[in-house]
Amino acid sequence: MNSKACLTPTVLVLGGMLLATPAESQVGRNLGLLNPNLATAAELAEVPGLNGAAVEEIMEGRPFLRMANLHAVVAQHVGEEGYDGVYSVMWVPIDLNDVTDEEILLIPNVGNRMLHEFEEYRPYEALIQFHREIDKYVDDEELARLEQYVYVRIDLNSASPEHILSIPGVGNRMLHEFEEYRPYEAMSKFRREIGKYVDDDEVERLARYVEAR
Repeated sequence: MNSKACLTPTVLVLGGMLLATPAESQVGRNLGLLNPNLATAAELAEVPGLNGAAVEEIMEGRPFLRMANLHAVVAQHVGEEGYDGVYSVMWVPIDLNDVTDEEILLIPNVGNRMLHEFEEYRPYEALIQFHREIDKYVDDEELARLEQYVYVRIDLNSASPEHILSIPGVGNRMLHEFEEYRPYEAMSKFRREIGKYVDDDEVERLARYVEAR
């Protein structure tokens, strides 16, 4: 698929408000989901079904580089009937091009039919492609809800500031560092240079959203 054909801004209508979805955004617009890699212990304690032991284990185990890793912790403390309650509030965004069926099916209210639609349109070259294809099957409000759970990796060498700032936890200071070391010939350079500013765990958390093409 021609990636340029995917880069057309869309507008979602949610709760009577127009929400512009920029083509540059490669991580879904967050409408309130907690990211367990960034949340405080107090915030995690408010997640339905998580007890103190679960919160402590999540804090000690992060960063979670895959949703499956977080689920392995949650499943020790929450029964299957409670998964939707937890994941309606807390989630590790999943890479649309590198995700298991089991991880997709953990998204609340996603079943086998929608799993098929998620997979049918791979590879996703941009998040706007996900908008266009999944919009065939759900309304704008449901599309906005699903968008929170997903992302498409950005190219370190061509990503716009908007691309980079869509990564959870990245602000203007880190945007500058991402751009300063271009071109990236390999991910090893990204890890080396960004590792000057954050610890190894944070480098790996950031690395899951990017690639050097």
